[in-house]
Formats: sequence, structure tokens, C-alpha cells
Amino acid sequence: MLEIFTLFADWLVYDLLGLSAATKLGDALHFFVEDTTKIFALLVVMIYLIALLRASMNIESVRAWLVGKNRILGYFMGAGFGAVTPFCSCSSIPLFLGFTSAGIPVGITMSFLLTSPLINEVAIVLLGSLLGWKFTLIYVGVGIGVGVLGGLFLDLIRAEKMLQPFAAKAYAEAKQADVKAEVRRLNMAERHQFAKDELIDIFSRVWKWVIVGVGLGAALHGFVPEGWFEQHLGQGQWWSVPAAVLLGIPLYSNATGVIPVMESLITKGLPVGTTLAFCMSTVAASFPEFILLKQVMQWKLLVILFCLLLFAFTLVGWIFNGIGLLFLAT
Repeated sequence: MLEIFTLFADWLVYDLLGLSAATKLGDALHFFVEDTTKIFALLVVMIYLIALLRASMNIESVRAWLVGKNRILGYFMGAGFGAVTPFCSCSSIPLFLGFTSAGIPVGITMSFLLTSPLINEVAIVLLGSLLGWKFTLIYVGVGIGVGVLGGLFLDLIRAEKMLQPFAAKAYAEAKQADVKAEVRRLNMAERHQFAKDELIDIFSRVWKWVIVGVGLGAALHGFVPEGWFEQHLGQGQWWSVPAAVLLGIPLYSNATGVIPVMESLITKGLPVGTTLAFCMSTVAASFPEFILLKQVMQWKLLVILFCLLLFAFTLVGWIFNGIGLLFLAT
């Protein structure tokens, strides 16, 4: 289904505008058109459907189940759902908004947001063929662990207090709406109107930042010089992992799109851990993502999330570099 956005970008950039995929401008513009249209479509569809679901049923029982004794299981469920959704970090934000507006605990929602861009079925298959299943299973486990522990930590610091006012208000109202929802069931026309109003309100807040964020990512995606990373970070020094994480921040890709980059870096001699740290940073801690997240999070929460991701990716890189040395030794 998502291939339709690729085909549209092919037609617009390569056929209609006549640009070549081999040029930096053509590659960057194709990236921009494909991701912008995909994210806009996901914003419209997911916000509307989740709002329609909220208006159609009383989700208090689900929310209470997640908030109570099953909270830890909820983190794993959020991370697991993130692992099976084929979205990049920016595409996951519409679901994040929907979950928050539905009153789902912020930590569980963050577990989804942290895991979704890191793991998907295509990435698992390609990583299995590239690195072997032992590395791949460890990678999946680490990705789930980052989501679960990150969600737990963010709940402990009461991250819901650091959302933007409109998101915090929607979250608070959703937690108190179950009593009213039981009084009168909305008819279909009222549900549609509620969902439409929710869609217009949220979309009007974030659409311009989608263009800014993806535009920045597309420009860097198309114009980053080849060969620079393996030339400067290929010796495996301890500092090369945090350096790779920081270098990956200005870039932007999805988990599937970054696999060829990962393959190229590994085959050219970049250590596995350094490569993974760089690619995880590119997928889940990019400038475009944080530009979008700023629309729903206050600066304090954004900085906390940013530091959490940098620490996690650096730790993962060091662990995998160590595992790689053990594999070579045996």
C-alpha cells in the first residue's frame, strides 16, 4: 500500500519534472515528495480513525487496564506495536497524537514512539541476511528494551506534564471523559463530526512542520558526501560511537531505507556497533522528527527524550562493537 507514494514520487519527479534519480537534486526531491505525501496521508487517516474510535466506544476499561497492574505489560505492548508498524519516526507521530488524545498513558505511548522507527519486518529480514540471526535477535531485543525502559522512565518523571498545552489538555480531558461517554452514545453523524473537528485541529497545527522537517531531511539525504563516514569512523575507537550518533542526527531515513546504507558501511569496514549507532540515530533521533515532536512536546521533554536516545544508541553501539570483537575472536 505504501508503494503508491513511491510511484507518485517517481511520476512527479522523474517523469513529469524529468529529473534523474542519479542526481542529488532528483534523489532529494523524490525523498521529499514521497515522505511528505506519505506523512500527510497518515496524518489524515490515522487522526480521523482514532478520533472516530474514541467517539464510538468507551476506552476507559482499556485505559484502566493499562494504568493499573498491567502497566509493565502495557510498555511491552506499546513497544511491540511499534515494532510491527512500518512507520518512520515522523510517520509515527500521528499515532502518538491519537494515543495521547485517547488518554493512553504517556509512557506506553512513548514506548511505541521509541520502538516504531527502529524495528519493522523488512528491517528484520534484511538484517538477518546481512548480519545473521544472532545479531538480528539481539537488535530486536535491544529495540524493544529501549522502548520499554524509555516508557517506564518517562512515566516516572510524569512526562504528561511536559506536553504542549493542547496535547496535555486533550490527554486530561480523555481521562475524565468516560463518565460522560456512558450517558449517551453518539450517533454516526456526531462521531464523524467529532473526528473531523479533531483532524482539522491537529492537522492545522503540524502540517507546516512536516514540510520543514522532511525538507531538511531530504536536503541532507541527497547531498551528504559518500565515503566520509567509513573514512573517519572506521577504526573502532570508543569515541567513534558517540560521534556516529551525533553525525546521524542531521540526517533522516526510515528503518527500511537505512538498511542499504548500513550494508554499505559494514562492507567498507565500519564496525557493526558504530554502524548501528549511526543508523539508529538517523532513523529515530533526526532533526525532522524533533521539529515535529516540538509541536506536541515542551522543550524540557524534548531535551530529556533527546538525551535518552543518545545514551541508548551510544550504549548499543559499544555493546555491538564488543560483540563483534568476540565473534571475530572465535
